[in-house]
Amino acid sequence: MATAHPVLRQPDLGEPHNPVRDDAKLAPTEDLDREPDGVPHSVVGLTAGFSVILAMLVAFMFLTGSMVGKVSAVVLAMVAIPLLVTTLRKKAAKDRDHAHPSR
Repeated sequence: MATAHPVLRQPDLGEPHNPVRDDAKLAPTEDLDREPDGVPHSVVGLTAGFSVILAMLVAFMFLTGSMVGKVSAVVLAMVAIPLLVTTLRKKAAKDRDHAHPSR
């Protein structure tokens, strides 16, 4: 049986040293426990969830309601969106990892 062409062979890299598995291989400033984007992931999930629920509620009120329902949907959106943003901004500031800040 013929051997593979040198270009097609896999290079021999030896034993892999993955820094996730070996803390001795980490750089002094490298920390794998931090959230790389700096935003707590729970806040990202809450933002997505509450945004979808609020949008569905406002759309339902606007589509099925009378004139009063449409006005109340607009008022709800004008009050709830800034409240949602402010509350989640405070939660993100509180839950942010200050010991291991993002880049």
